[in-house]
Amino acid sequence: MIDFGLIVISLIFMGLGLLISSRLKNKFKKYSQEPLSSGLSGKEVAEKMLRENGIYDVKIQSVEGSLSDHYNPLTKTINLSHDVHTGRNVAAAAVAAHECGHAVQHHTAYAWLTMRSKLVPVVQVASNAMSFLTLGLAFIAYGSRGMANSMLLIFIVLQSAITIFSLITLPVEIDASRRALVWLNNSRITSSYEHEDAKDALKWAAYTYVVSALGSVATLLYYIWRYTSNNRD
Repeated sequence: MIDFGLIVISLIFMGLGLLISSRLKNKFKKYSQEPLSSGLSGKEVAEKMLRENGIYDVKIQSVEGSLSDHYNPLTKTINLSHDVHTGRNVAAAAVAAHECGHAVQHHTAYAWLTMRSKLVPVVQVASNAMSFLTLGLAFIAYGSRGMANSMLLIFIVLQSAITIFSLITLPVEIDASRRALVWLNNSRITSSYEHEDAKDALKWAAYTYVVSALGSVATLLYYIWRYTSNNRD
């Protein structure tokens, strides 16, 4: 049978995610229209932050997409969307500094980032397996108690890996934003009011990870509840 409990959880957190994402896009659109008093582009902000942190082996490049900015520790590249790469505004400075924050974490062997990087291949396998099992076997699994328990145990193990990854991601992202904001202020890249706007933008970006982590935890607890309920009956 169809698992309506799981569907409800998915819809709740999907809705929250969409609301946060919409708010985030509005924030970045607003701050993208606020010129940076220092006049630096996102690329120039990133270059300056890397230099001042003694990092010279990280490449900065422009990539396609909106809010597609990320740091790749395997290739040591800071990938900035075109608007951030060339933008001379508060949003571009905040995003560029945030991604540099990840590069600084990597350079200083920040423990949470190291743990997160090691979990990436495990989570990729777990996510692929979850998708396959959910689509291919979920309807059969809930047909009998024995098969349901076996499936739920597998789901609990796989979802546990995904949840741990989501929770570890939170301090990684929050710390990168903290490093970015401290540096932007100390280097006088942003003025006092620009700094508050940069902080606001990164705050909403962090909320997306919070919602993702909460959704992952809720899903795991649901699987555990289903498993224990089956064994009590």
